[in-house]
Amino acid sequence: MIINIPIDVEKIISRLEAEGFEAYIVGGCVRDQLLGIVPEDWDICTSAKPEQVVSCFSDCRLLNTGIQHGTVTILLGGQAYEVTTYRQDGTYMDGRRPEEVAFVTSLEEDLARRDFTVNTLAYNARRGLVDPYGGCKDLQAKLIRCVGEPGERLREDGLRIIRALRFASVLGFSIEAETARSLHNSGSLLSIVAVERIQTEFCKLLCGQGVKGVLEEYRDIIEVFLPELKPMAECQQHNPHHWYDVWKHTLEALGHTEESLVVRLAVLLHDVAKPRSYTFGKDGVGHFYGHGEQGATMAEAILKRLKMDGQTVREVCQLIKYHDAEVGESGPLIKKWLHKLGPVQFERLLQVKYADIMGQSDYLRERKLNMLGAIRRKLLQVLEEGQCFCLKDLAVNGHDLMALGIPAGKKVGELLEKLLEQVLEEQLENTRETLLQAVKRL
Repeated sequence: MIINIPIDVEKIISRLEAEGFEAYIVGGCVRDQLLGIVPEDWDICTSAKPEQVVSCFSDCRLLNTGIQHGTVTILLGGQAYEVTTYRQDGTYMDGRRPEEVAFVTSLEEDLARRDFTVNTLAYNARRGLVDPYGGCKDLQAKLIRCVGEPGERLREDGLRIIRALRFASVLGFSIEAETARSLHNSGSLLSIVAVERIQTEFCKLLCGQGVKGVLEEYRDIIEVFLPELKPMAECQQHNPHHWYDVWKHTLEALGHTEESLVVRLAVLLHDVAKPRSYTFGKDGVGHFYGHGEQGATMAEAILKRLKMDGQTVREVCQLIKYHDAEVGESGPLIKKWLHKLGPVQFERLLQVKYADIMGQSDYLRERKLNMLGAIRRKLLQVLEEGQCFCLKDLAVNGHDLMALGIPAGKKVGELLEKLLEQVLEEQLENTRETLLQAVKRL
């Protein structure tokens, strides 16, 4: 079996071997190559001690920030390559990192410390593929399996719990039975893992092809850091538009989304406020008045707790706030929404609405989808024709108004907003002459 290795990586391996050391690419880059995926990172393991690696590459720029754990980062061709000495991890006292590491001489010993069998693969051109723990077999079976005893692996680093779910989601794999049992039994370990580390893995999980199945099977684990999911699973909707509880509806909706983090976060949390906003009306139907706005408030707190960046928080919460709002298919209404959200965010809103519809019952579904289709067609027309929907698209600007004698300041902005409003309503044509005449009448 031949794996294509970048030239700079091969140079690193060849130089180490020329000095009498072993060296292999290892872990995720080997796994991804075997799956036909282009690796994002290329990690190298070696029998050379860190100081020997430094000596071998004294003519290169090096980063020694991980040297206490055996890792030297070599910078070549604008890329960073981590070269790590074969090692065994010491005792994990805090469920996050080993107290110490011990360097070893055997590649197989080094691979034994890793989390999952599919990450224990190593390769170089001389020896070929090294697979002492059945990683290739599990890749073929599409299985995530802990190396050794699952409970022990998970206790060493609680983050491995969410990493297992992430790999299953991203790769579309199942989780081996014993590993799955240990995951369910060990979920509480996530409570001592830094939230930033959980967030990174969870975002990757959400964008995976298998997200629906993973969240359905392992909701108990996700609830450790997202306890708001539990009431969703307990909330029956008693509404003709729905035949699932809120959580099952959410899962069905997620199954109809593209792999966009903002959209998937919005869909995951779009109905998070339904349990607290539920009322059972005299009409015998369940209602959720104001759940969009309440959900946006709840989602903001959740996403900030997970240390999401500000832009993601704002965009997700905006989608949740408006996910149930009436849009309308007329040109003026479409342009008003474009003015409010912008083209990218408006397209995301339509994606959320589509997912929401597909997760509902078939009651009025065809009508809802037809309306959504009409909105998309009108949106495409507005964008293709370059119709005005924001101040920068107006045929006049502040300087034009000041040239008419209007003093600089707040008044100029107010007049421009009034002109834009009338253009959006299609009461005025967006031409310089028309708008300047209108200003004189305002």
